[in-house]
Amino acid sequence: MSIHLILGGARSGKSRFAETCVSELAKQSTKHYVATAIPFDEEMRARIAHHQQSRGDSWTEHECPTKLAALLTRFDSNDVVLVDCLTLWLNNVIYNEGTTLDEAQIQQRVTELVEALNNTSAQVILVSNEVGLGVVPMGEVSRLFVDNAGWMNQAIAKVAEQVTFVAAGLPMILKGTKA
Repeated sequence: MSIHLILGGARSGKSRFAETCVSELAKQSTKHYVATAIPFDEEMRARIAHHQQSRGDSWTEHECPTKLAALLTRFDSNDVVLVDCLTLWLNNVIYNEGTTLDEAQIQQRVTELVEALNNTSAQVILVSNEVGLGVVPMGEVSRLFVDNAGWMNQAIAKVAEQVTFVAAGLPMILKGTKA
């Protein structure tokens, strides 16, 4: 098992960096791309299509908007898995459950994800947005998301062997020895 968390802002180059990391690791392994985005409008469909086209067809793709912990249990030591991205996954969890999901239930979903990461024998690279560098959002749901995204990133960084922050396409090692 190997876990690498890649953090960055929007359009920072984190996904491209993550794909490069997977390609370097997957010489004799199967490359899996776990997409968490939901194509809810034309702009998002175009983004998804662009990502798919730039990756090519050497990946096995899995669409997984909410059941990420369960999916991760299906991979083994012959697999290199890229999850892109955790903040979209968290958004989907919060959005799909609406106001019925409280903070403890959100944290439980993150705990289940961390447990799945600890129990997989696959090499997993996770992409997540660092959303805590700006101002505190005005709306209650926005604050719920930002708070839980920060706690999620911290929980995964704690169990990851490597953590890299990408800004302007440049990787900075936060934890571990190799970017």
